[in-house]
Amino acid sequence: MRRKHPFRNNNRNVALLLIGIGIFLLAEDHVSFFTVVALLLIFVGINKIRSSSVRKGYVLIGIGLIMLLGGNLSLLLAVVLISLGYFYIRSKQLHRDDSYVKKQSLIESIRWGREPWILRSSSIWNIVGELQIDMTYAIPEQKETTIVLQGVIADVDIIVPEDMGVSVTSSVLMGQSDIGPNKEAGLLNKTVWQSPNYETAEHQVKIIISYIIGDIDIKVV
Repeated sequence: MRRKHPFRNNNRNVALLLIGIGIFLLAEDHVSFFTVVALLLIFVGINKIRSSSVRKGYVLIGIGLIMLLGGNLSLLLAVVLISLGYFYIRSKQLHRDDSYVKKQSLIESIRWGREPWILRSSSIWNIVGELQIDMTYAIPEQKETTIVLQGVIADVDIIVPEDMGVSVTSSVLMGQSDIGPNKEAGLLNKTVWQSPNYETAEHQVKIIISYIIGDIDIKVV
């Protein structure tokens, strides 16, 4: 009989505890007018960054976060804890073994692709993130790679070469996504898309994205 690894059980218990605390805090709080305004400022800030108004964008995001922290600290903490707990659970489910890179951070800025780099299965979580990934420079470590991107707020730009098979599952509560031929904007955006050559490609990459607020752009070139 196969015994369960105690470390995996501990991780799962921590994840469930984080989600439980987050749900409790949500039950104790309520969404106010200032919360809605703060989220709108953050959303507009992300769009400003996308339109090259980087400074204005980060200013708006900063004001939005300050409003959330000032008036709804327990709400923000609840969202963060639930997101982090969900991240731990999903990472274990989506990766076949423990040989993947796992990163958690408050603020993340990733730029992969300015020079050749090793493409490894990864799980990345952040509260605020800017991720630019160019896979045309990537050297795959194995035939199938799984990349999990989760968190609260993010601007994600990914370029995939046409000879690489890509499968994308993206969920954004508020924001916009431009994935392959699919474009979505507004609330509750979910996109599931797979390139035509996915099954026959020499190298395959699965991308799973989940953010509360996000601007997702994935192009095949």
